Amino acid sequence: MAEHPNVSLHRRGHEAFRSGDVEALAGLFAEDTVWHWPGNSSLGGEFSGRDAVLGLLAKLGEMVDSLEFVDEDFLASDTRTVALAHMKVTRGDKTLEYDACEVVRWRDGKVAEEWLLVDDQYAYDEFWS
Repeated sequence: MAEHPNVSLHRRGHEAFRSGDVEALAGLFAEDTVWHWPGNSSLGGEFSGRDAVLGLLAKLGEMVDSLEFVDEDFLASDTRTVALAHMKVTRGDKTLEYDACEVVRWRDGKVAEEWLLVDDQYAYDEFWS
């Protein structure tokens, strides 16, 4: 069975993030994209517009020494994808491992909206504080 086209787009976004390909990432976001990032840390909140999302990702990149994620599963429809992943992040002497669920709403082949959910919000907030 062929992979759903939205899963292919989602995977392309993850690969662009892993490789630091900002141009490819920017091409996947709708101009008016909205990201809902969890928690009360410096990274938490709602980010509206492509530039705000790219700013969030740049800030994330500046804050970490390493970030690894393993895509474990994808679910898809014609309007949404859900990615389940295991993440490992280090910054300084701190390491955080967690499971994440990323829900993306697609519009015309672009990310229109995204929600990130993590399995331990308290640990996540503490790590990013």
